[in-house]
Amino acid sequence: MRRVRPALAAALAISLAACQGKAPDQPQTLKIASQKGGTKSLMLAAHALDGAPYKVEWSEFPSAQALLEALGAGAVDAGAVGDAPFVFAYAAGAPIKAVLATRASGGGASTAILVKAGSPIRAPADLKGKRIATGRGSIGHYLLIRVLEKAGLTPRDVTVVYLNPGDCRAAFSSGAVDAWATWGSYVGLAQLHDRTRLLADGDGLLTGIGFEAATDTAIAAKRAQLTDFLARLARAERWESSHQAEYAAVLAKETGLPQDVALYTVSRVRGAPVPMDGTIVAEERDTLSRFLRAGVITAAPNIDGAFDSAFNAAVAQP
Repeated sequence: MRRVRPALAAALAISLAACQGKAPDQPQTLKIASQKGGTKSLMLAAHALDGAPYKVEWSEFPSAQALLEALGAGAVDAGAVGDAPFVFAYAAGAPIKAVLATRASGGGASTAILVKAGSPIRAPADLKGKRIATGRGSIGHYLLIRVLEKAGLTPRDVTVVYLNPGDCRAAFSSGAVDAWATWGSYVGLAQLHDRTRLLADGDGLLTGIGFEAATDTAIAAKRAQLTDFLARLARAERWESSHQAEYAAVLAKETGLPQDVALYTVSRVRGAPVPMDGTIVAEERDTLSRFLRAGVITAAPNIDGAFDSAFNAAVAQP
């Protein structure tokens, strides 16, 4: 008998699998996006993926905006972002849903508006007419909206300069902008190593909610893997609360952050999983309405469709 050519053999295998009702290309890899020093560092520190029956392919991004663009394009399956950038992306039509919610123990205190130590800006009202750097649709951007609102100002009373985090830091350091609305380790670096002053933070103004967001395609096609990953992520988040030093050590190694900044960051951004429920939806509806009032979003869909509570059981405390 003549040998079957490789291409023909592959075609026959695919046909046979189809006849047997089995997909020939079962998804065995999850493509997970992580903001630099975020989910990836946590999962490594907690050894959360040990024994996982699938492969995780990591992609790292400098900000939620870049991560959400990759999610929207289908380049990754899931990734962790703050609630404001998630709402911003969903309102822009990204085919994504929040599948896990985490509330930071420090509320919104890890997001802040910074000024130079010698700046004449002493109160939020002094921001009028000034230039503030932040990422468009970021959690820093949302904090700026809230702080201006509380001070009786609107985004039209300031000049918002939209830049990625690295360029924001450079513009702030050079004096090209008067203030910087930022988050996480950027706040830690500025507070511990740069001559900066905290003008305002998100304590009492932000929800402290973060989401693991997944594409509609991944939710449908990789549901088993995604469910298992979310359960492991939830366990890692609970582990973090009593293992801050271990997490900070891995965070420093993965990002090159000084150890003190890594520990500062971990102590402020740590959180625990919470149910995806009506409370979450109501809070995010409010976030959307404030973006709308500020003119940052001009039209938006019904936000209720942005949340998938079907994974609540998987992330609940064992």
